[in-house]
Amino acid sequence: MAGGGKRKRLSLSKLYSFACGKTSLKGDQSQMGTAGFSRVVHCNEPDNFEAKIRRYSGNYVSTTKYNVATFLPKSLFEQFRRVANFYFLVVGILAFTPLAPYTAVSAIFPLIVVVGATMVKEGIEDWKRAQQDIEMNNRKTRVHQGDGTFKSTGWKNLRVGDIVKVKKDEYFPADLLLLSSTFDDGICYVETMNLDGETNLKLKQALEATAFMHEDSYYRDFKALIKCEDPNTNLYSFVGTLDFEQNLYPLSPQRLLLRDSKLRNTEYIYGAVIFTGHDTKVMQNATAPPSKRSKFEKQMDKIVYFLFFILFMMAFIGSLIFGVATDKDLDGEKMRRWYLQPNDSTVYFDPKKVGMASICHFLTALMLYNYFIPISLYVSIEVVKVFQSSFINNDIHLYYEPSDRPAHSRTSNLNEELGQVDTILSDKTGTLTCNSMEFIKCSIAGTAYGHGVTEAERGMGVREGESVNGWDQSKDSSTTKPHIKGFNFKDERIMDGNWVHEPQARIIEKFFRLLAICHTAIPDVDEETGKISYEAESPDEAAFVIAARETGFEFYKRTQTSVAVREYDPKTGRKVERVYTVLNVLEFNSARKRMSVIVRNEEGKLLLLCKGADSVMFERLAKSSRGFEEETKNHVNDYADSGLRTLILAYRELDEEEYKIFNHKFTEAKNSVSADRETLIDDMAEKVERNLVLLGATAVEDKLQEGVPACIDKLAQAGIKMWVLTGDKMETAINIGFSCCLLRQGMKQIIINLETPEILSLEKTGNKDAIAKASKDSVLRQITDGKALIAGPSGTAETFSLIIDGKSLAYALEDDIKHLFLELAMSCASVICCRSSPKQKALVTRLVKSGTKKTTLAIGDGANDVGMLQEADIGVGISGVEGMQAAMASDVAIAQFRYLERLLLVHGHWCYRRLSSMICYFFYKNIAFGFSIWLYEAYTSFSAQSVYSDWFLSFYNVFFTALPVAALGIFEQDVSAASCLKYPLLYQEGVQNLLFGWRRVNHWLGNGFYTALVVFYFCSTALQHQAFTPDGKTVGMDVLGGTMYTCIVWAVNLQMAMTVCYFTKIQRGLIIYCLCMLYLFFLAFGSLSPSMSATAYKLFAEALAPAASYWFTVIFVIIAALLPFFAYSAIETRFFPMYHQMIQRLESGKHEDDPEYCDMMRQKLLQPPTSVGFSARLAARTNKLRRKNKNQNQPQYS
Repeated sequence: MAGGGKRKRLSLSKLYSFACGKTSLKGDQSQMGTAGFSRVVHCNEPDNFEAKIRRYSGNYVSTTKYNVATFLPKSLFEQFRRVANFYFLVVGILAFTPLAPYTAVSAIFPLIVVVGATMVKEGIEDWKRAQQDIEMNNRKTRVHQGDGTFKSTGWKNLRVGDIVKVKKDEYFPADLLLLSSTFDDGICYVETMNLDGETNLKLKQALEATAFMHEDSYYRDFKALIKCEDPNTNLYSFVGTLDFEQNLYPLSPQRLLLRDSKLRNTEYIYGAVIFTGHDTKVMQNATAPPSKRSKFEKQMDKIVYFLFFILFMMAFIGSLIFGVATDKDLDGEKMRRWYLQPNDSTVYFDPKKVGMASICHFLTALMLYNYFIPISLYVSIEVVKVFQSSFINNDIHLYYEPSDRPAHSRTSNLNEELGQVDTILSDKTGTLTCNSMEFIKCSIAGTAYGHGVTEAERGMGVREGESVNGWDQSKDSSTTKPHIKGFNFKDERIMDGNWVHEPQARIIEKFFRLLAICHTAIPDVDEETGKISYEAESPDEAAFVIAARETGFEFYKRTQTSVAVREYDPKTGRKVERVYTVLNVLEFNSARKRMSVIVRNEEGKLLLLCKGADSVMFERLAKSSRGFEEETKNHVNDYADSGLRTLILAYRELDEEEYKIFNHKFTEAKNSVSADRETLIDDMAEKVERNLVLLGATAVEDKLQEGVPACIDKLAQAGIKMWVLTGDKMETAINIGFSCCLLRQGMKQIIINLETPEILSLEKTGNKDAIAKASKDSVLRQITDGKALIAGPSGTAETFSLIIDGKSLAYALEDDIKHLFLELAMSCASVICCRSSPKQKALVTRLVKSGTKKTTLAIGDGANDVGMLQEADIGVGISGVEGMQAAMASDVAIAQFRYLERLLLVHGHWCYRRLSSMICYFFYKNIAFGFSIWLYEAYTSFSAQSVYSDWFLSFYNVFFTALPVAALGIFEQDVSAASCLKYPLLYQEGVQNLLFGWRRVNHWLGNGFYTALVVFYFCSTALQHQAFTPDGKTVGMDVLGGTMYTCIVWAVNLQMAMTVCYFTKIQRGLIIYCLCMLYLFFLAFGSLSPSMSATAYKLFAEALAPAASYWFTVIFVIIAALLPFFAYSAIETRFFPMYHQMIQRLESGKHEDDPEYCDMMRQKLLQPPTSVGFSARLAARTNKLRRKNKNQNQPQYS
């Protein structure tokens, strides 16, 4: 027994009568060898000659955007996709020609710095992804060496055909065919949380032909041939055959173990590698890391294109005027502008070659006017975004202490997008929920028990301003009893054996006994402490068994044919051990919506114990057993409205003859290999599950993460739509929808699925083409009916939700239907997509993003969410219990869903506000500066001579205007964080893009042109034709340029002071610093030798400073330049205020003497109407009560 380990002898195949059945070779297996089914695997022979010819991919996986070979070309392409960078590249090349009005180094150096810094940042971020890949590829697994021994090796070294051994709680390194396990019948338990988000364990079973090979030595001479389907994205299907010992065996999805799923409750398994690396199903569902560009960046490109157009027009007009003037310079031998000596000029000013001179002037003008296009804007934005990301990373309100996880902004490119989110697409398990169920309430014999409160109830209580009358064991510090996972129930009438004093004690006894018996859980006894824990297929089933234990019915042992329970005996007051023989298990599935067990008790009675959904259970009750049916229904509705998952419990006694007939037919159905095997089993179960006696109902909370309903409510108030994309069953997803207040009682549900009799009957025939056509027609019809329902007479008064399953979604996402589906979905208040594969999640996200043209945010926590996160405009990963795959693939990682509220409403709004103000101001100051150069050009017949010296041009964006605008992007706050959360409607400024739309951008561009006009014409007019100094000297280009430069720098810096809302000491200090630097530069640069300072020699000290007209001109021009902006801002704030301006006025308290005005603004800002969230649920309840009271108060006429 080399490495065989301890062998488990308990066979559970009898329990899983539905899951573990025989498979026929008929049907899909006949397609082996055809297109799409061509894969051939030689088990235990990875070096086989045929395997080498097929060249299957290795098991190395890469999720990076770049590699060593592609980093430079791809990264350069990314940088020069930016139109401004491409423009400056062209200008830099032209700067090496004689056309340049400045040196080549000064032109190309800023571009190298900007592009290089951004490429380094991209490289660092991608290296972090590469480190994660290295860690995963180097994980260890055990592979067969060919001599009956298994040796540890890295995942990346696996090849198709290898035999591997995986131990308990390890991940599967590739897609494997299950050969055997520690159980005799070859079963194992698999957790697929990383694939489909489900926490319940899946049962897998090896073929009978290989199940006996449970020791290492068996694989010394093992040989087999697998023929199966080619790699594809479908997680829930697999077709193939195994040729072993000259026998052919069919393979189904039940035999396949998928990469990134985990082995649970099984000591070890042996498997053959079928798919490796990027051929595995999880990687087939993955999408390549995208190069995301924010809408801001795309909008900036459009603005730059617009400025390019203006720049080209300015250069073109200037070249035309220059050409006309140059052509007239030489008229025969007569020289009009004789002082320019046109008869002895270069090609650039030669009147004999006017066309060439005009073209050269045009190219020179394009370089001279490049200050219209701010190259420093991009690098400034990069710096600002790094600071913004650090604020997110260091926000104490986004820090989750239990797991020691702060928020982590993994890429700073998309900060502003956080303030423009229109739709959130969320995973469920691990994102909205905690991956745990808690028994919280129950209804027995028409009486409600349990005082627990749910997150939804707690949220509604906070909204009403009242404390919730309830109990939560996990939050009650006064109780001495430790919190029991899965149990949050308290009621003194039930606990501590007090249920024996209740009027319906016999029914209560049967209720909890049913919970202790009707399940497929396995007890796990700790040998040291004697404590019992349970491993169940689903967390709610574990919660039921725990609830039974805590109320006196402890399930403690299971054999192949029996369960043992320690029960509280009302007669003796002690616990007694009773054994129940398990005869049959009728498992739960989505069509039956119920589960039953048939047992024989110690008295010999045959009992059928059943639990299921209310939609199928009430109709199966015996007519004589409906005494408290109405009370139970009312309780179930109340529980559902509180977001709880409910099940109805009932039983019946069977007579021997009836059971004998049933068991015979049921066994025949189980062993059938016909296409309608499942139907035969369902029919037999249907016949025995009738005439039931009602016991009551359970209410289990699929435990939401703390604060989820409140967060969803606040996001709904902000106008953000919410979609849930989950791999869970439809019933589970709907229950969570109620829990987190996306659904509520009274909301019309539009359910799209393929569970119609027509489709089910076609599936029995196996005609795939007919099934596909009928399924597509059915989905199209259901979508059309849904749209008609919404558009009907009641459409305006009612709220709708859309719920669709994975099969239907596959057809709804086809090209000819997807836009109709999107129209229907966008008309609904909430959308839930169930049974969604990772690929479908990504496709839905792409559809919403491309169809609405608005910003989408995807949030998830598992590997199955990676495609969705990468496809969305912003991907937010939850660093939770499912590992770090989603967090590492995300743009922002947070520890809890509730942190999304602050991330979007506070940081998102601030980042949007900061960057929009910063960019608009950047364009304003560059246009004010650049257009003043053009105006002087026009004044001098477009001589290609700048009014400012080269150093004045270079330092404008470096020393005199750069720091205040950077501080604006880093520190600006229009309102406080508390106000952002108090008035969520403020978030709509970003969604509607009010601060960076074309209207606002044009205002700032116009302000820049106006400032340049005022500065040039007022300065030139004020200083023209008069003595500037006491000795009578007039103004030259140097004095005019110095005066204009002073006015420009003062105007743009004071404009900054007027723009800032959050005027910090840093902001104030930087503005003062820039103005002081102006005069220090004048003095320092003017003191250099004339060969270096040129026209600026002693300019300020001897010309500007002593002249009173200089100071008066500067003051007058600054006032004239800023007055229109001041007047516009005052009028807008008073008569046409935006959201943030309303809040600023409320916070300032300046209008306390005008209460009507303040009330009007509060009404606009507070409690916007929503369709989802507990605010909407509370409003629906209030309206219902009002209508009820109104009807009661109406006079009755006989």
